[in-house]
Amino acid sequence: MAVTAKMVKELREKTGAGMMDCKKALQETDGNIDQAIDYLREKGISKAAKKADRIAAEGSAYVEVNGNEAVLIEVNCETDFVTKNDQFQDLLKDLAAHLLAEKPSTVEEALSQKLNGNAETVEEFINSKIAQIGEKLSLRRFQIFTKTDNDVFGNYLHMGGRIGVLTVLEGTTDADVAKDIAMHIAAVNPKYLSRDAVSEEEVAKEREVLKTQALNEGKPENIVEKMVEGRLNKFFEEICLLDQSFVKDPDQKVKQVAAKHNATVKSFVRYEVGEGIEKREDNFAEEVMSQVKKQ
Repeated sequence: MAVTAKMVKELREKTGAGMMDCKKALQETDGNIDQAIDYLREKGISKAAKKADRIAAEGSAYVEVNGNEAVLIEVNCETDFVTKNDQFQDLLKDLAAHLLAEKPSTVEEALSQKLNGNAETVEEFINSKIAQIGEKLSLRRFQIFTKTDNDVFGNYLHMGGRIGVLTVLEGTTDADVAKDIAMHIAAVNPKYLSRDAVSEEEVAKEREVLKTQALNEGKPENIVEKMVEGRLNKFFEEICLLDQSFVKDPDQKVKQVAAKHNATVKSFVRYEVGEGIEKREDNFAEEVMSQVKKQ
């Protein structure tokens, strides 16, 4: 039976599933709406669609290392309780393993790929987990790093994955110093690796702010420029990893700690779960009571 746009529209209205999912369901069931609804429910797509507008700002970061490749991912859910769930933990591992194997360049590309050679896509796999767990789940972001045999990964998960860090040190295989630097990144949250990574526009803007501050303090114009350069160094120390004082030994800069091990920090990524997501401000006790009253 030919699937029409009208049939797809009807199924979408009844289930809230996406257009392509509805079209596929109708094709699989020869245009039978009721069977198509069951098909979507069995795949977890209908339930997942109904949760699509919920806010998922909780979740966990997770690191997977496989030889000279490693990935840091963030997967979101609606409540912190779910992150302790074995199914959620398995989801993290399965997604990380897939990302390392297939190396997609974007989340969108990852979601469209077949999961570990199976018939279902990554998106369909996540939807099936939504049906099992009962909360909105989403793969928010990931970053894959590679290294050589002469380098080392440093990774650290804080508070069970509330903050996740992955870094690469070149020129050393000392896992301890790599982990120490990863822990520093988790604690201090540098914005950039080095001064070279800061855009000229951002530096110019900061220099102008510092100059205005100095003039407003009544400093003579002939010493303002020197003051600005000194304060600009402090600015770099705040935002650039290599210029920061090492948390375990503030008398040393991070770049000095790495240099002592004949290493250089090549790159890093730090994820803090839910950063940048507008969280819903709910009274949890009231929410629980409202659910109890419905029983």
